[in-house]
Amino acid sequence: MANQVQISKKRKFVADGVFYAELNEFLQRTLAEDGYAGVEVRVTPIRTEIIIRATRTREVLGEKGRRIRELTALVQKRYGFPENSVELFAERVENRASCAMAQCESLRYKLLGGLAARRAVYGVMRFVMENGAKGCEVIISGKMRAQRAKAMKFRQGYLISTGEPKKHYIDEAVRHVAMRQGMIGIKVKIMMSHDPEGKMGPKMMLPDKIEVMEPKEEVVPVMQGIQEDEAPAYEVEEGYDQ
Repeated sequence: MANQVQISKKRKFVADGVFYAELNEFLQRTLAEDGYAGVEVRVTPIRTEIIIRATRTREVLGEKGRRIRELTALVQKRYGFPENSVELFAERVENRASCAMAQCESLRYKLLGGLAARRAVYGVMRFVMENGAKGCEVIISGKMRAQRAKAMKFRQGYLISTGEPKKHYIDEAVRHVAMRQGMIGIKVKIMMSHDPEGKMGPKMMLPDKIEVMEPKEEVVPVMQGIQEDEAPAYEVEEGYDQ
């Protein structure tokens, strides 16, 4: 990634994908308790910028920026970046309720804390729906109480599952919880609401959303120039049976 060796386009895309996947996995494990919600890599001619999205940015930065410097040094050493050519930033997630990753982690810690699965899910779903989301779905699968594994699906509100709008409106996250009885899988799906400013939700409107406009006031045209006395008279011919 860091070495400026001439490689083919195909190899470059694969290398970039592997770098992103590995970085995402590392940050996911390191910043799980700090509400990690994704990473963005921006490559500029001067340096590579890595933007970490999290709900608690203060914990990500650490005391006097110590933790972020440690993470920068680790990334630099692992991928062989030259000195001062990579920089890490922390960006705060505006709406925590519409972030599937943050809610997945929250649910994970609730389950690890010993809270009943159904109660934990309902708590997360209530929080998501109360904060303006259009819909929410949570799937938990694994050994809950009995020895036999099962899957529980919880849904609330309106959710789309196909098409182009899914890419903009649906936020999805999967986590694995190592419980005493075995591994449990969590899948959280959140459908965000439309926001014209694009801050709390997607700017793009749903294609099947129809906006009914208010009818305009009709102005009745008045004929000018013809007076009542001047109105043309129509004569009726006599001797015609009607």
